[in-house]
Amino acid sequence: MKILFGVQGTGNGHISRSRELVTSLRDFGHEVEVIISGRKEEELKEIEVFAPYKVLKGLTLVTYRGKMNYIETMFQLDLGRLMTDVFMLDVNEIDLIITDFEPVTSMAARVKNIPSVGFGHQYAFRYDVPTAKGSIFERYTLLNFAPAQYNAGLHWHHFNEPIFPPVIPQSLYDAEEVEAKESKVLVYLPFEEVEDVSKLLIPFDNHEFYIYGKVKDDHDDGHLHYRGYSREGFLRDLQESRGVVCNAGFELPGEALHLGKKLLVRPLDGQIEQESNALAIEELSLGMTMHSLDGDILRDWLLKPNRAPMGYSKTVNYIAEWITKGQWEDLADYVEAAWADCRTESQ
Repeated sequence: MKILFGVQGTGNGHISRSRELVTSLRDFGHEVEVIISGRKEEELKEIEVFAPYKVLKGLTLVTYRGKMNYIETMFQLDLGRLMTDVFMLDVNEIDLIITDFEPVTSMAARVKNIPSVGFGHQYAFRYDVPTAKGSIFERYTLLNFAPAQYNAGLHWHHFNEPIFPPVIPQSLYDAEEVEAKESKVLVYLPFEEVEDVSKLLIPFDNHEFYIYGKVKDDHDDGHLHYRGYSREGFLRDLQESRGVVCNAGFELPGEALHLGKKLLVRPLDGQIEQESNALAIEELSLGMTMHSLDGDILRDWLLKPNRAPMGYSKTVNYIAEWITKGQWEDLADYVEAAWADCRTESQ
C-alpha cells in the first residue's frame, strides 16, 4: 500500500514509537510518506529515518513549570493554517492514513474519506482503562484531537481490552546487556525548569543523577550530570540506571518497565493523559507518583528495590502485519499474540 503517516512532533515519545512502526511497515513492503506537525523542523531531532517527510505547523500544547497553559495554547492556534494544510495535502494515491495523534492527517482522512488507523497510547483511552476525571474539555480533546477509523492503542497492561503492549526501540532489543550502576538515576522532566529539578536533587548526593530535558550542553556539577538531547546517549544512560524519574508520559515509562527499572513519575498538571498514566501506575503497582517536585517522596523512592523486567514484545511487527492484512475485525487476535510474546506473565 501507499501509506501517509502522521506524527505528532511535540513529544519525543511520538517520534520514537512512530520511527519503529514506519520502519516495520517499509520492511513489509509498503511505501510510506510522513507528515510531522506540532514543532518547528529545526527543533526536531533524529527524524532522518522518516524521509521522505514534510513538516507542517499543525497544533501544539504550551506548558510552563509542569503545568498546562491553556490560555497560551489557545493563542497559538491557527485554524486557518490547519485547514489549508488539510485541503492542500495530496492524498490522491494514498491507500491508508496512519496517525500518531497528528491532527492534519487525521482530518484529511475524514474530509477525503480515506481509511485511517490511530496508532499510539492516546487511542487506548477509547477502551476501559484507568482515566483521570479531568474536565469535559480535556476528555473531549483526548478523544477528538486526532481520531481515526480503526485504533491500535498502546498501554503498559492490556486491561482485558484490545490494546497492544508499548513500542520498544529496536536498539534496546539489539543492545548488549548492560549491568546497571547502583547509584545511577536517569531524570527526564522536560516540562520542569532545570533549576527546579536541580534544587530537588541536590540534597541526595549519594546518587548520581543524569538529567535530560531543557539542557543545551553536556556538563557535570558534582553528582548532577546534565545532558543535552542524544537518543543514543539517553538509551545508554537508561540501561545503566537503577531507576527513572520522569513525567508521566508513555514511552519512557514503558522502556523503563521493559528493562526492569524502578519508576517515579510526575504527571503534567492539567494534562489528562499524564494524570491517567499516573493513576494506572498506582493501580498496577508499577512505580510511585508525585504531583509536585517532592523531596520526601523522592527519598522514599530511592530506597525502593528494583522490579523485574516486563520484556515487552516487538509490538510494531504485530501492528504492521495487522495493517498489511487489512482484516480490521481481527485486531484482538494480533493483540493477544503480542502479549503472549512478552517475557513476563504479569501482563
